[in-house]
Amino acid sequence: MIVASGPMLSPQAGYTMLAIFGILWVSLGLWWGRRAKSYDGFAVAGRNVGLALGTATAVATWITSNTTMLAPQFALQLGIWGALAYATASFGLFAFAPMSARIRQLMPCGYTAVEFIRRRYGPLATGPFLVISMFYALTWLISMSMAGGKLLTILSGIPYPIGMTAVVLVCVLYTLFGGMYAVIGTDFIQSVIILAGLVVVAIAIMTHTDIADVHTKLAANRPMLLAIAFPAAIMALFNNMLFGFGEIFHSNVWWSRALAMREGVGPKAYVLGGLLWLPVPIVAGFLGLAAPALGIGISQPDTVGPLVAATLLGTGGALLVFIVVFCSLASSIDSLLAATSDLIVNDIVEPLGTQPASDQVKRRWASWSILALGALAWSVALANVGTLATVLFFAGPMVGSCIWPIVGGLYFRRPSPLAASSAMVIGSLIGLLAYVWIGWFVGSLVGAAASGIVFALGTWWFPDRFDFESLSQLEPTPALAVVEG
Repeated sequence: MIVASGPMLSPQAGYTMLAIFGILWVSLGLWWGRRAKSYDGFAVAGRNVGLALGTATAVATWITSNTTMLAPQFALQLGIWGALAYATASFGLFAFAPMSARIRQLMPCGYTAVEFIRRRYGPLATGPFLVISMFYALTWLISMSMAGGKLLTILSGIPYPIGMTAVVLVCVLYTLFGGMYAVIGTDFIQSVIILAGLVVVAIAIMTHTDIADVHTKLAANRPMLLAIAFPAAIMALFNNMLFGFGEIFHSNVWWSRALAMREGVGPKAYVLGGLLWLPVPIVAGFLGLAAPALGIGISQPDTVGPLVAATLLGTGGALLVFIVVFCSLASSIDSLLAATSDLIVNDIVEPLGTQPASDQVKRRWASWSILALGALAWSVALANVGTLATVLFFAGPMVGSCIWPIVGGLYFRRPSPLAASSAMVIGSLIGLLAYVWIGWFVGSLVGAAASGIVFALGTWWFPDRFDFESLSQLEPTPALAVVEG
């Protein structure tokens, strides 16, 4: 029997690794920031991202701490279905591949998903969608910040507040300096490190464990984890799949990348990204299954992955896990900071003005937005509320309710503002009720189902005839709107 006995690294080693990667990412942010002189460069990297960088940023952004920490938690709590459930999130990347081309075609000069909703459905649907987008982005950002603090505590004994603060500060600084150029550039390096590290960890774990022995011990002591008919786990599988669709379809993290890539690159990049990402949660999930069989005590289920890997592999494994999870954290936090600042600048601050904002002013707004988002995420994460799953999946019903308005709005003329807004509001409310009354593992499923029914009925009863050509035209500036009014 193997028993975890405290952090595998000394605090000095943890601080050293944190300093090395912190200095590296901030330096790269400063380097790439030289190209982000205009707001267009800062927000969408000049709309000239190629296939290699596009694939790398998709992989790195989607290999979040949720992949490396929640996939093992799913397996620990829900068994083999749990590990497979998280892998279904790759379907969202596959489905978004053709959508990215459609987005690029319809809005060649666009910036955000909220901008699409505003121009496609008008103000009636914009309000709910903006609230959902901001709430989800903040929830994801907070969960990533929490994961950073927990990682450093587990592996090196660095106090949670210090570790979490350091992770957030590093990501805020290099995103602030380089914008999307820095985000995509560091994502490329981070994706290489993450994938190489996971291969090494997987090989090492396989040599240190006997799969047949793990299966035998689970069958004897935790048979439900191997059960095919595990109702909660089966619901979690479909719930997570729909959550993945909702996350990617609605989130500006993915829209900003679709708009940043060169024409024709998006579909290839998202398919390749999905293929590279697919095996990662399955490998990570094995760590969760191995924990009870190996007798490793777990006090917090969302820390099972790093803890098992570090316990089995010793100091070298702990260092490798530290690097992999730190890179996965940074690649998600920076993406959220950049994409959410776009929402604040383009969909909140600028529409409130009475005059068109200059490029320099928008660039300044973006910087202040990144600082504010980092401060807000830090202040909430400091309380260390709940596990990663409960924090993140609270937004599940809301993002699930956005699937049908996004898909219907991109491809069909008939969906109306009333159908879209009703679907988002009613789907979110019913899904949240399911989250509270049943559990986090059904919120997205129920929210998406209710939203789909409402959206179909609203489109049938109140059809529209939208002109897609209007999306490719530049929006009137606030000043012109005042004059014309």
